Amino acid sequence: MVTEEEIWSALHAVIDPELELDFVDLGLVYNVRIEDADVHIEFTLTTPACGIGPMVADEMDEVVGSLEGVRSVFPRLIFEPRWTPDKMSEDARFALGL
Repeated sequence: MVTEEEIWSALHAVIDPELELDFVDLGLVYNVRIEDADVHIEFTLTTPACGIGPMVADEMDEVVGSLEGVRSVFPRLIFEPRWTPDKMSEDARFALGL
């Protein structure tokens, strides 16, 4: 069975095309939950006006779905709580000069 740690690790491969940093370090992945072999991921975008949500969901499905023990992936785009830069990792802040 897949672990939450393996999922979070795989999600580092999902890159924001504009900022060129991964969604985990940007603090855009809010929650990962495993039910049997199904993985539920809650994520957000830096702004609701950003149109890359479907592309990101597809990438999450691809990278997490390729893990052994995963049957289905259910990425869900949410906007509450609202994303703020303080959710970023130290590495992401450094990369962006914050």
